[in-house]
Amino acid sequence: MWFLTHAWLVPALPALSFLITLLFGKKVLGPRRVHWIGILFVSAAFVLALCTAGAWIQHSGDAAHDQRAALAQVDGECSRVGAAAHAGDAELAGVLAGEHAAAGHAAEAGGHGTAAAAEGAAEGEHLSQPVVRCAHWWDSGDRSFTIGTLVDGQAVMMLVVVTLISLLVHVFSTDYVNGDRRYVHYFAFLSLFTASMLFFVLAENTLQMIVGWELVGVCSYALIGHWWEEKPNGDAAMKAFLTNRVGDVGLLVGMITLFFAAGETFSVLDINTLANNGQISHTLLLISACCLIAAVMSKSGQFILHTWLPDAMAGPTPVSALIHAATMVVAGIYMVGRLYPVFWHGLSIGGSSINLLAVVGSVTALLGALLAFVQKDIKKVLAYSTISQLGFMVTALGVGAWTAAMFHLFTHAMFKACLFLGAGSLSHAAHHSFDMVDDMGGLRKVMPKTFATYLVAAAALSGIFPLSGFWSKDEIVAGTGGLNDANGTYYFALVLLLIAAFCTAAYMTRTVWYAFFGEYRGHGHPHESGSRITIPLIILAVLGAIAGAANLPGKILGWELPESIALRLEHYVEPVGVFFPGHDAGFSHAGFNFGLALLSLAVALAGVGIAWAFYAGGRFAWMAGLSERNALAGWFKRLLENKYYLDRLYTDIIVGGIKRPIAHAANWINQNVLDGVVNGVGRSTVGVGRWVYSRIDQGVVDGVVNGTASVSSASGGGLRKLQTGRVQQYAVLFFAAAALLAGALVVAIGS
Repeated sequence: MWFLTHAWLVPALPALSFLITLLFGKKVLGPRRVHWIGILFVSAAFVLALCTAGAWIQHSGDAAHDQRAALAQVDGECSRVGAAAHAGDAELAGVLAGEHAAAGHAAEAGGHGTAAAAEGAAEGEHLSQPVVRCAHWWDSGDRSFTIGTLVDGQAVMMLVVVTLISLLVHVFSTDYVNGDRRYVHYFAFLSLFTASMLFFVLAENTLQMIVGWELVGVCSYALIGHWWEEKPNGDAAMKAFLTNRVGDVGLLVGMITLFFAAGETFSVLDINTLANNGQISHTLLLISACCLIAAVMSKSGQFILHTWLPDAMAGPTPVSALIHAATMVVAGIYMVGRLYPVFWHGLSIGGSSINLLAVVGSVTALLGALLAFVQKDIKKVLAYSTISQLGFMVTALGVGAWTAAMFHLFTHAMFKACLFLGAGSLSHAAHHSFDMVDDMGGLRKVMPKTFATYLVAAAALSGIFPLSGFWSKDEIVAGTGGLNDANGTYYFALVLLLIAAFCTAAYMTRTVWYAFFGEYRGHGHPHESGSRITIPLIILAVLGAIAGAANLPGKILGWELPESIALRLEHYVEPVGVFFPGHDAGFSHAGFNFGLALLSLAVALAGVGIAWAFYAGGRFAWMAGLSERNALAGWFKRLLENKYYLDRLYTDIIVGGIKRPIAHAANWINQNVLDGVVNGVGRSTVGVGRWVYSRIDQGVVDGVVNGTASVSSASGGGLRKLQTGRVQQYAVLFFAAAALLAGALVVAIGS
């Protein structure tokens, strides 16, 4: 329990690393060795995350034997749910648990988790037992707010993912950004980025989630614009920052709505429990869900607010890996998973065939994949790939496949980080260029480690059996319920995801061909990267290959896998209790469908085969130059090259439409008002100056001066006549003056 109650140490360590690196690192270790601070503290955080995961597994096993204790580890000060659990309030437990409440169960549970004891889960299914701890944060009037940690399977999974990816990115960066002009700044913000995401993951209440959400955005701005001297980099950072602010309006409105809807509480546990048991009206849940989807669209790069994500490639490649694999963009996915009852009931996901979340996700999955085909920059291909894969995750949440979304988040983190770091390794060989079409080619011969790891990660992303992407993507496809039993019948999502899966395999094959096959088209003599780059690649490639074992299906073709290896992620990560949709709400898990899995694999292999035949074998030659021969194909290519004209819409029409009139008005005021006042004051000043010069200076001052000079000159002329140079004359004058003075003195004394 110590690791679960002290999980706050995991984000605290990289936060401390940020402060030490920024304030003392340069003085203590020198400007080129400060990375050791980040590596040391993030390594410690990773070890703590692993220990926390082990403690959670043990804790879940204990809870399985005592279903009444599902909320016993909630601090009573954190939420009303926790207070009910500790106080043994049978009446409140009944309200919180809705129709599943039983006063007898509540009374029997006493102080050992009343609220959760009333859940009535299916026989043999253990309830989750989140461990929640709080402390006083701040006061507003007579209201007190707390800060704390909510540790459950979802949080523990993300702790491991974020710290692992961050540690490998730190190690990779020691070589990749070696000699950078802001080396200290880079590693300091890398640690703060990690701490911010971990703080968000462990947030006990929605207020903390907002703080963590914004901290992640600020760090991404600093790191995307790391090389801010070059204007495109600064523009990309600003674009990411401002686009996310658009979605943040939805985040704030949604969170405020939930605060009042749940009886003025920020507690995630309270909000989920009340939403899950009908204590919040459907209208308020729908409004909140739609507002929060806007936040997901910006932070997690969903269509139509995805435009900042490809431009964010302006930052250092290790930062891109961290953003796309473990932080920033997955924050939206995590938020939906954390507040899932709000979306499940607000959007009526169960038993439906369409909802806003599923539409946004499936459309993004396809449109993002299509944009990857027209990119020459390998990092931008991977960026659009991330947009597409995030669409898969959002779709999974939209169709009720919660575990499938978290599973794909987990596997995607491994192989996507490997791909981005692999692109960084390739850029070393191509003189820091990411242009795979013009500056790469044939690199498998000189970069065998980079080639092998990139190939494994690309195959995993494409969903090739038996790599991890096959298992997680298949679970999402099965969760649509299009061809099997699931939470709904989302046929449109199934079709769009299958097309997107085909495109994924095809554009990843395109990157493999351009980067590693054919002849080298760059300059100089490329070579394999050093061990500080290749070792993280090897670790991530291995994890990308085997991570699918985390949630293998329970039954394949009638053969049941041992419980010890089947559905482990579902067992330990998916919440079960009054705070999560259960069987009573229609929530169920789609089983493994061999036919659907075979179809998904066939689609992926078709994408690989057709793309390879086109680029390597010369087949499908009729497709070459199709856009020049066919008007429709040409229009579609231009549409993709212009990125659906969304940048033009935002920059030229919306922003330009606002800025241009304001700029013209400001210019008119400047020219006609401000300049008129300034010019008028100037003309008046000139006139006054001329009058002063002609009247005062010339007429008075110069007159006085000239008159004084004339008098002085005349006096001098008169006195000059007295100067004859004759001593006798001077003596006569002297005695005359003395006589006059003596006479005057006598007169004065006599009177």
